[in-house]
Amino acid sequence: MTGFDGSDCERTGIGALGDPRRLRDLGESIAENALERVGRGVARVQERTPLPYDLLESEDAYLVVFDAPGARGKDVQVRFADGEVRVRIDRFRDFHEGFEMRFPGRGLGLDGGAPLPTDAAVDPERASATVTEAGTLEVRIPKRSREIDVESA
Repeated sequence: MTGFDGSDCERTGIGALGDPRRLRDLGESIAENALERVGRGVARVQERTPLPYDLLESEDAYLVVFDAPGARGKDVQVRFADGEVRVRIDRFRDFHEGFEMRFPGRGLGLDGGAPLPTDAAVDPERASATVTEAGTLEVRIPKRSREIDVESA
């Protein structure tokens, strides 16, 4: 007789792996492990990729709009340094009762920066930042007045 039957399991040493349930469990375990590793890899790529942004200008301010999906105001740090708006977002995963994490693909720590034009005269002390319901972070940086007050004598 050619082929592989149950008696061959003992002779070949695969023993309990010949059991279809054990093979299925092993396959599921391998798949779950692979998904978790791929998910963590995707998250690391997202964390290393700068946040996309738009830079807008009006007569009295610059507006930088960053993608900030899942961010809340308390998760965001904004600073202005060397002519650039810099952003750090530290997100957290919510716990979902009755659910188990299968694919952790979202990066939790996101960074980005938006350089302002080199001739921009801004007042970062009066800047404001808002996380919108649409999942964006809007940073408004007022321009400094270029007018000089002249007093008469």
